[in-house]
Amino acid sequence: MATLPILQFEDKIIETVENNPVTVVIGETGSGKSTQLSQMLFRRGFAVSGVIAVTQPPRVAAVSVARRVAQEMDVRLGEEVGYAIRFEDRTCEKTKIKYLTDGVLLRESLSNSELSAYSVVILDEAHERSLNMDILMGLVKRLVNMRERLKFRVLITFATLEGEKVSSFFDGCPVLNVPGKLYPVEVFNTDERPKSYVEAALKKAIDIHVNEPEGEMLIFMTGQEDIEKLVMKFEEKVRNLEEGSVMDAVIYPLHGSLPPELQVRAFSPPPPNCRRFIVATNIAETSLTVDGVVYVIDTGYVKQRQYNPSTGMYSLDVIQISRVQANQRASRAGRTRPGKCYRLYPSEVYHDEFMEAAVPEIQRTSLAGSVLYLKSLDLPDIDILTFDLLDPPSSYESLSDALRQLYLIDVIDENGNITRAGRTMAELPLEPAIVVEDFDGGER
Repeated sequence: MATLPILQFEDKIIETVENNPVTVVIGETGSGKSTQLSQMLFRRGFAVSGVIAVTQPPRVAAVSVARRVAQEMDVRLGEEVGYAIRFEDRTCEKTKIKYLTDGVLLRESLSNSELSAYSVVILDEAHERSLNMDILMGLVKRLVNMRERLKFRVLITFATLEGEKVSSFFDGCPVLNVPGKLYPVEVFNTDERPKSYVEAALKKAIDIHVNEPEGEMLIFMTGQEDIEKLVMKFEEKVRNLEEGSVMDAVIYPLHGSLPPELQVRAFSPPPPNCRRFIVATNIAETSLTVDGVVYVIDTGYVKQRQYNPSTGMYSLDVIQISRVQANQRASRAGRTRPGKCYRLYPSEVYHDEFMEAAVPEIQRTSLAGSVLYLKSLDLPDIDILTFDLLDPPSSYESLSDALRQLYLIDVIDENGNITRAGRTMAELPLEPAIVVEDFDGGER
């Protein structure tokens, strides 16, 4: 921990936070921003007047980073350091540093729109640009002005160079750049796209296991189905290897649908003379650090939900990742020692076909849930059609579609005011249309 680059910038960070309500921190991979910023602020007294909240996009990250911080501070998890995710809250009255998903923080704001329990809100990994994160940035921008006298502080961390864009959104707030700590990563590309990325990943994983020195391996797949298929095939292949010809192997899945107790297994060190394989979705691209990863296999794909407002239908599509995502995946191999990244696509695909960055979720999803949430806040200074967002929705049609959906299911009235049913529905972490189907027995 003592060698993490961000620790060298502690005085500068604290000085900037003291003098500015909002600070953007561009922390490169390996800088230590997710675990150290909260501890810095705690050491300097920022938790005296309230809790330091740190958002993490995936649940598994909120849990694992909270565990790490509690360990570093030598406190019991759930006391001074805790976490809150859907269906699980490990905090108490003593909690001073609280890791939580952005969805949980949004739901907390329904009962306390000023988030008065918090003295600092850190929006970590904001570059992932989830819908919840974009809504939160709009809300905290409003809160900064409201709680100016109370020294409410906001920090927003990015791992990419979009920091200047965020600075402009927050009226020219300062941007601090913190270098990362990365070991060199050798990148290998295939000559062409494989017909099956599952089979190609399996073949490459076995080849590395048989021929490369010790070191853990992280394999990026698109979703739970592909992960389970690869785990099953890999276990069968390993059983068929000649006994004693290669070290043992343990293979763990890692995706958002796994219960927390099974997610934790992926972070446990393997037994002696045994290589650990982690087959994960894109939740392992950022925040999560699996100690000992030396080899990364990148299929080049991600599963993404897309919404078409003209049809009112979602599709779950396997699409190519962006160059930012590809770089994040490769960097996982260089966190603790030099590593190797095997990309199952040609370098021409990376340069010519991948987008620079992923499309923000707000531009590819239904806004019905977010509009209902904002309506439920009952804040006179919020106009749904002009709500301040880092990036606007893809079209005016998206907002009008959301309002139409909400009116048709009777959660807003003809004047756009939220109904009693709408207030109840806003408290549920589900799409409004899904909730209505459940209420109506699936008939509507």
